[in-house]
Amino acid sequence: MTKILTLCMVIQDQKILLGMKKKGFGVGRWNGFGGKVEPGETVEAAARRELQEEAGIEAGEMKEVGVLEFTFENDPKVLEVHIFKVNSFNGQPVESEEMKPQWFSLNDIPFSDMWSDDIHWFPLLLSGKLFKGKFLFDRPSDAEYSAKILGKELHEVNTL
Repeated sequence: MTKILTLCMVIQDQKILLGMKKKGFGVGRWNGFGGKVEPGETVEAAARRELQEEAGIEAGEMKEVGVLEFTFENDPKVLEVHIFKVNSFNGQPVESEEMKPQWFSLNDIPFSDMWSDDIHWFPLLLSGKLFKGKFLFDRPSDAEYSAKILGKELHEVNTL
C-alpha cells in the first residue's frame, strides 16, 4: 500500500523555512511543510493547501524537485513523498496547531533535530538538482528518537 504525501521546502534569500512538528507523526523534529493528498486533489494542490494550513502562507512559484519513498521495518506501507521547492510566497509565516515555523540560514540547518534522511538529500535540493530515492528506517523519528537508516538509494535524475 502506497500513501501519497507532499513536502514543501520554502527557500528564500539564503534561508530555509522549517517547522517544528508539535504533534503527530515526526513530533519534536524540524521539517518542511506538507501532508496527505486528499481524494480528487492534485499533488501540487495538496502541497499548496498543506503549506497554507501549517505555516499560514500561500505558495507562489513552486517546482517539484524530488520524490522519495520511505518505508519502515516490519511495515508494508510505502510513504511516497513529493518534494516541492517554494521560491516565493504571500503572507507571513505563523504558528499553527501542528507546526511552529522558523527561518534558518542555509549554513545552519539543524540536521541533528531533523529526520535522519534529510542530510542526504538536502545538498541535491539546495543545489537545484532533481532527485529520487528510497529510505528504509527502523521506526519513525520523534522528539526523543532519531530513526536509523537501514537502507538507502538516492539518485540525481533528469526528470521526475
